[in-house]
Amino acid sequence: MPDFFEKRYGSKALKLVAAAIVFIFMVPYTASLYNGLSRLFTMAFGIEYWVCVAIMAVVTALYVVLSGYVGTALNSLIQGVVMLVGIVVVVLSVLNVNGGFMQSVELMSQEVNAEAGVGVGGYTSIFGPDPISLLGVVLLTSLGTWGLPQMIGKFYAIKSEKSIKTGTVVSTIFAVIVAGGCYFLGGFGRLFFEEQSKPEQGFDSIIPSMLSGMSDVVIALVVMLVLAASMSTLSSLVLTSSSTLTLDFIVPMKKTKMSEKSKMSLMRLFLVFFIVVSAAIAIIVYIKPVAFITDLMGVSWGAMSGAFLGPFMLGLYWKRATKPAVWASFIFSVLVNGIFFVFKLTNNVALLPEIFRASSNVGVMAMLAGIILVVVISLLTRKPDEKKVEEMFSCYDKKVTVSQKDSLES
Repeated sequence: MPDFFEKRYGSKALKLVAAAIVFIFMVPYTASLYNGLSRLFTMAFGIEYWVCVAIMAVVTALYVVLSGYVGTALNSLIQGVVMLVGIVVVVLSVLNVNGGFMQSVELMSQEVNAEAGVGVGGYTSIFGPDPISLLGVVLLTSLGTWGLPQMIGKFYAIKSEKSIKTGTVVSTIFAVIVAGGCYFLGGFGRLFFEEQSKPEQGFDSIIPSMLSGMSDVVIALVVMLVLAASMSTLSSLVLTSSSTLTLDFIVPMKKTKMSEKSKMSLMRLFLVFFIVVSAAIAIIVYIKPVAFITDLMGVSWGAMSGAFLGPFMLGLYWKRATKPAVWASFIFSVLVNGIFFVFKLTNNVALLPEIFRASSNVGVMAMLAGIILVVVISLLTRKPDEKKVEEMFSCYDKKVTVSQKDSLES
């Protein structure tokens, strides 16, 4: 993606800044994955949290270094199958704990939260007690993926137009089952929220609490499910971050040409560095829980999608998009998400307007603002070089053969 910004908008500086944004804001996302996965392992096996994080960090490094792009893609296929089976079993098992679906809904209808102003039946309404925050989560986790480098990178290996159509159907079915199952499962999380037993861990303890009372077979399947999902995502993140920093940041700044072997060695070095930093943050957040898993992920997705979605999507299809507009989108998203994260880490989120106290809402605001900024500033600034833009967009031109028949005029 940083390479795209350089070519599309004719700016090497955009490429370097985009690469820096990717590397920096990938770290909290990866840390959130280590956090969630290690909590689950701690619950299932009774191993110390920091030991789980260290083991997962080593496994991730070996997994990516030894397998590379093709290996991780094939592994992701296998992991996807595990996830499809696992999410169905987990949903059924969790509902069964409370006597089935209807009984679970009945228990949810009795849940109240006087502090939040939620009365009887508030948690079983169609959009819940806080529809704005729910909308923020849905938009960030669906439309936000359009602007994430690790998601875009997956499309580079598509072989043909036919594969795109097949992939669209397969991925949609997969998303409906897995993502739909996760949203559905999360809706019943309040029935398992042991706030009194682990108040310092808050919402991050919900899923381990939800699974702790189940059979060993189900827990084993859940561990496989979460491990598959996490490893698939972790491999994408560390590959994207290390390759982006190496190929789009370090290599362009070097005056001498680097060999492919040197590039690969440097990429692996940054890969290890990225994993170590992410693991360290995961341990720090566990010891001093100033941010939840969702906050780490929300800031990461919000910053990258906010910065990249507008310039990337409009840059593909709109010839009028300009370089100053891209800079505006980058700066706005990084500042907004960065400021929110500082407020979160210093425990001062209450000072922000209520709608912006959730990382998902801040991320969605950055995404929408980024798109608006690109449109408005592009229209207010000087048009890009028409000749160069037409040359870029010539890739959309397609030659077709048509039959022609002479006709006699009456």
